[in-house]
Amino acid sequence: MANERAPMLRPDDASHLNGRVARVLKSYLDQALSAPSAAIDGFVGMMIEDAGGDQYAEFMADLERIKVANMQLSLLIAEAGSSGVLLTADAENRALVLSRLKHDLRTPLNAIKGYSEMWIEDMSTLEGRPFVADLTHIRDCTDQMLARIEQLTQVGELRGESDAEVPMATSAAIAEFLRAVSPAAAEMDAPRLTGRILVVDDDPTNRDLLRRRLAREGHDVSLADDGATALAKVAAEDFDLILLDMIMPGMSGFEVLCRLKASETSRHVPVIVISGIDDIGSIVRCLEAGAEDYLPKTFNPTILRVRITTSIERKFLREREERLLLNVLPRPILARMRNGEAAIADRFAQVTVLFCDLVGFTPLAGRLTPGGTVDLLSRVFSAFDRSVARRGVEKIKTIGDAYMAAGGIPETTPDHARRIALLAFDMMADVEEVGRALGVELAVRVGIHSGEAVAGVIGQSRFAYDVWGDSVNIAARMESHGQAGRIHISESTRRALGGDFFCTPRGVTHIKGKGPMETYFLDGASHAGNT
Repeated sequence: MANERAPMLRPDDASHLNGRVARVLKSYLDQALSAPSAAIDGFVGMMIEDAGGDQYAEFMADLERIKVANMQLSLLIAEAGSSGVLLTADAENRALVLSRLKHDLRTPLNAIKGYSEMWIEDMSTLEGRPFVADLTHIRDCTDQMLARIEQLTQVGELRGESDAEVPMATSAAIAEFLRAVSPAAAEMDAPRLTGRILVVDDDPTNRDLLRRRLAREGHDVSLADDGATALAKVAAEDFDLILLDMIMPGMSGFEVLCRLKASETSRHVPVIVISGIDDIGSIVRCLEAGAEDYLPKTFNPTILRVRITTSIERKFLREREERLLLNVLPRPILARMRNGEAAIADRFAQVTVLFCDLVGFTPLAGRLTPGGTVDLLSRVFSAFDRSVARRGVEKIKTIGDAYMAAGGIPETTPDHARRIALLAFDMMADVEEVGRALGVELAVRVGIHSGEAVAGVIGQSRFAYDVWGDSVNIAARMESHGQAGRIHISESTRRALGGDFFCTPRGVTHIKGKGPMETYFLDGASHAGNT
């Protein structure tokens, strides 16, 4: 707004703000003026292509004049933005520079606008109004640029007593930018994420410079002077980020990048390419190959710091997302979904399903506080989760105080029954240990059955990997018809275990929905079963 003023600043802040205003002006030139000029060039190029032939000879000549005027305009914008005048001049001299720039820019702009308006008028009389739409776009671009250069000289100068009072820019865009960068600059001093970074560069000076700069930021830095060394280090150690040079003797940085992204163990590690090559084709190739970012070797240290922090933060977020997903889906199933499988459902000829239920949990929960109940279940199920991971089977789900697991899915394993049997003994020990720690008596019933089953992913917004079939129902019946502190198994599970475990026949048990079945209590594992 025209009369809006910034807050009062201390005298020693004035020079800092002066430099910041200058940098904002440079960005304003680059973005607010260069974009319309590039658009003009694009429209002119298309019209030159479409207007070939003698029919539009005079029009073609004026299009070339528009093109030349636009080139002059682009050069003026580039010179003003790249020269040090705006960055080094004090407020008074900068105002003079901006006034002269405004005058210089108006000359080619008026030429472009004059030619485009003349041809809009002439072409509007012809059938189909050829080129009128493109010429109108060009005229609108010149109007936009003329309005923007009017704003250049309206930027406030540093003046007032001791240069402490700073009027804001009349331009709303510049004023808003200045307001926005102030809190952003303050946040630069906030604590940043740190991590383990591998610097890959054949130049020892570059390696040392990056090592020292990154160490100051609190990062743990490792160095590699060629691609082979870098790949060996990544295979042996965990890194949160890799800074990779492109041109190196032997293996190029691009080949290193491709190998990193082709490997399951290293593809998740973000890579920032730092290279002296600023060819757009090379940049695109690296980004398409999986690079997180691409910076020129003459990088700004502040930009590098921000890019590093952002890359490490993204990696940490991806890892957290991975852990959350693996709490819901088995790793092989997650990999299949990421490869594009929309519907996952597999039939398994032989799996072993386990149900484990806390005995007397309902009255126990009635005596505990809500927090105590949640704490008890959390401790028990966390212990079960660790045992499941140790035995190499899959947790399927928890239902209240019941816990379901299965062996032989999602990938077939011939010893699925043995793994589940050992898990059952682990669970009984886990519950006993938690009970001792909390000072309560805890016991479980465990039921196990082996047979055919179907497993797959259900849900759209909230995925779940589940198991279905008669084997699931029988395993649930084994648990509900079992006894506290015992592992109740079916005949098929006993056969699958062979002679590796000791079993006590229970006799014929009437199983709801199945009728009479021979069942057993699992008492322990032989030496062979424990191996």
